[in-house]
Amino acid sequence: MVQQPDWPDLGALDRSLKRLAGLPPLVFAGEARSLTAAMARVCEGKAFLLQAGDCAESFDDAGANSIRDKLKVILQMAAVLTYSSGVPVVKVGRIAGQFAKPRSSNTEMVGDLELPSFRGHIINDDAPDPSSRVPDPERMIAAYHQSAQTLNLVRAFTKGGFADLRQVHAWNQAFVASSTEGQRYETIAAGIDAALRFMSACGIDLSTSTPIHQVDFWTSHEALLLGYEEALTRQDTLTGDYYDCSAHMLWIGERTRQLDHAHVEFLRGVKNPLGCKLGPTSTPEEALALCEALNPERIPGRLSLIARMGAGKIETALPPLVTAIRESGHPVAWICDPCHGNTFTAPSGPKTRDWDNVLTEVEHFFAIHRSLGTWPGGLHLELTGDNVTECLGGSDKVLDQHLAENYTTICDPRLNARQSLDLAFRAAELLHPV
Repeated sequence: MVQQPDWPDLGALDRSLKRLAGLPPLVFAGEARSLTAAMARVCEGKAFLLQAGDCAESFDDAGANSIRDKLKVILQMAAVLTYSSGVPVVKVGRIAGQFAKPRSSNTEMVGDLELPSFRGHIINDDAPDPSSRVPDPERMIAAYHQSAQTLNLVRAFTKGGFADLRQVHAWNQAFVASSTEGQRYETIAAGIDAALRFMSACGIDLSTSTPIHQVDFWTSHEALLLGYEEALTRQDTLTGDYYDCSAHMLWIGERTRQLDHAHVEFLRGVKNPLGCKLGPTSTPEEALALCEALNPERIPGRLSLIARMGAGKIETALPPLVTAIRESGHPVAWICDPCHGNTFTAPSGPKTRDWDNVLTEVEHFFAIHRSLGTWPGGLHLELTGDNVTECLGGSDKVLDQHLAENYTTICDPRLNARQSLDLAFRAAELLHPV
């Protein structure tokens, strides 16, 4: 199995996995089926997916304010996309389980010190010393409990009034409200208010309209740490099918999508909606084989193909894949991940992304689907609600010398709230071109 930690104590690993297997599910099979139905509408070109959140969740960042602000940005982006394009948005967070990270090398340099690679807080710690980098299976138990706490908060926020469309002005954070994007957002918020007043004046009782007051919000993460995923897999009492109850949606990464390896084999056996990342080296034959392996029954909403090509490669790499899948008749949702193919090392040292490259990949993604007559089904983004300086560019014009001001990610750089909202406006324009 690739991308798995070298556990030093197999007895301790076995005990942790048995404890996980005895804990309640984090999500339920019926919820996962509801997401499959929502994703079927994305496949049909009747909805758009917004999948977003942290690169890697941290054990040190589990407070209610952080979760609320992340959710707030996603709700803002969804409001922009829905209002401007007229397309309903399926909202899925990279949250409540996105703790493990694939690495290209087993070791990394931290200053002058070579250490075992940090693989996410579910496995080891990011502190720059050898003892912190030893894989500890007890961390899986901690990740489970933090995921449960996060899910409780997300459900409270999305069902308890925070996500009420009548509160769209309250979602505007101070640093967004003072920006050009914030002003554009306020215009949309005012339009939503006017529409709600019009509906009420027409005699529509909005107090009984659940979609006005609540939103459906699902969780997802990369199914990288297979022991954790297997321990949280449960048999549904209604259907007899197996679901990975660590999240509603799971995806396979670019480094673990090999057809003859364990990640594909495991996920083909659960009924959750799935995603699979496809990088610039993916071939039409590989994409078709993945579709046959992961969705042989061709169930709409079951499989999303997430293109993560890079701004300079997507124009040549993506069209052959889309053409092959279209001609095969496989019902997939095509999603654009414009973050992972555009990561580079800044002159000042940290990993970063340039907002212009992110936007360019999104623009190419939409143009390719428009030219081929297929539906650009959604965006998969790494972002945060915090005012970080991790990605260059955007309307804030973050420069290399600004990166050190508030660079807090424990792994890859994230778009901040302003950059995220600006991208949502541009995507809405692409969804509904004049």
